[in-house]
Amino acid sequence: MQTSQYVEYETIKEIRGPLVIVEKVGSVAFDEMVELELSNGEKRSGRVLEVGLGYAVVQIFEGTSGVSTKGTKVKFLGKTLEVPVSEAMLGRIFDGLGRPLDGGPPVIAEEKRDINGFPINPASRAYPEDFIQTGVSAIDGMNTLVRGQKLPLFSGSGLPHNMLAAQIARQATVRGEKEEFAVVFAAMGIKYDEALFFRKFFEETGAIKRVAMFINLADEPAMVRLITPRMALTLAEYLAFERDMHVLVILTDMTSYAEALREISSAREEVPGRQGYPGYMYSDLASIYERAGRAIGKKGSITQMPILTMPADDITHPIPDLTGYITEGQVVLDRGLYNRGIYPPINVLMSLSRLMKEGIGPGKTREDHGDVSNQLYAAYSRAQELRGLAVIVGEESLTDTDRRYLRFGEAFERRFLSQGFYENRSIEETLDIGWEVLSILPESELTNIKDVFIQKYHPRRRSSGGS
Repeated sequence: MQTSQYVEYETIKEIRGPLVIVEKVGSVAFDEMVELELSNGEKRSGRVLEVGLGYAVVQIFEGTSGVSTKGTKVKFLGKTLEVPVSEAMLGRIFDGLGRPLDGGPPVIAEEKRDINGFPINPASRAYPEDFIQTGVSAIDGMNTLVRGQKLPLFSGSGLPHNMLAAQIARQATVRGEKEEFAVVFAAMGIKYDEALFFRKFFEETGAIKRVAMFINLADEPAMVRLITPRMALTLAEYLAFERDMHVLVILTDMTSYAEALREISSAREEVPGRQGYPGYMYSDLASIYERAGRAIGKKGSITQMPILTMPADDITHPIPDLTGYITEGQVVLDRGLYNRGIYPPINVLMSLSRLMKEGIGPGKTREDHGDVSNQLYAAYSRAQELRGLAVIVGEESLTDTDRRYLRFGEAFERRFLSQGFYENRSIEETLDIGWEVLSILPESELTNIKDVFIQKYHPRRRSSGGS
């Protein structure tokens, strides 16, 4: 079959923002790579975004500034965008197109892979059930992350999601496994100082040796923002399923990604959906999120933690709303907790890990984990309700038990939720702190915990020898 690989065109009809429309083209395929040669000899790359009868819409990675409809040659290369992948990419820093940013040599590829990946056959998927210890009590204790899960972090502008992401990347381990996690970190549309923070943090803590970073800055073209997470996930798939590694993929910020998607959609003059985002945003996000998981017969796995900043802290905004439908829960950061000096400011009542029950219990964490988590949820929810009531009627009007719940709520936030940026808690430490704050309540209020666990783990019972 004839391809367009060796045919050059000088038939640019229109330049529309980051897009070039080429007419009178032959056999061109969707997602095909394109090379532009400007009249001054400069070369730029792009890919086919849309094809029709005799025309192709091409998105240019470097932007269209300086591109003219006259004298610009367009060559269709007959292949999709590929990334060279290698285990040697760990410890390296790349731009959004996979080019080295750290001054090191180009990657010697073990193989090249299409950035769109190869979806795991649903029949070949293994169910996620291995506990991942992040060292963060609010996640490990109450919103447990398991290997192969996709658990997004919902944040807001100015909240410390970058700090939390870096802390998790440094601390994440699978208990009982000798290997550390490999971390593939993709940043989209971030500011230079944010990129510098991640780089310095990973270098200073020594975590950089197991991290591959892909950085797309805010002043770079929107085109590259759409490529960056796919570059990162292609490397993650290679490390997980060819090199048997446990890979944690952190994607920040998916809001920047979705806004780039909206920008390209607007340039294509597509009919907008909710708040101007394209109607296919759900399937586009799914093409990224669904590249997490485990495969039967494969030792490695991909666990995803996408981070997105909710515009105006609105959890019903299309980006967090659609993300919640695709992923298996969410961890939500709270501005009220942050303003009171709580780090990490995780709102456990709005957070959820749908796979938590599969990754906890005897042989995985500890036998009392599920009961302690349920009791902490119930007690903190009651404390929040009583805080509102106390504002209306006054704390002195509450019963003694109610005032204990208020004390519990404060201790829960200051002792359990709050921890240092460099504090790495084991799951046993997390559960022991949970018992410590629950001991503020009368034992009669611990209705979600089995008596045998109260006898074994309650601080007052342990100090008296279980009597």
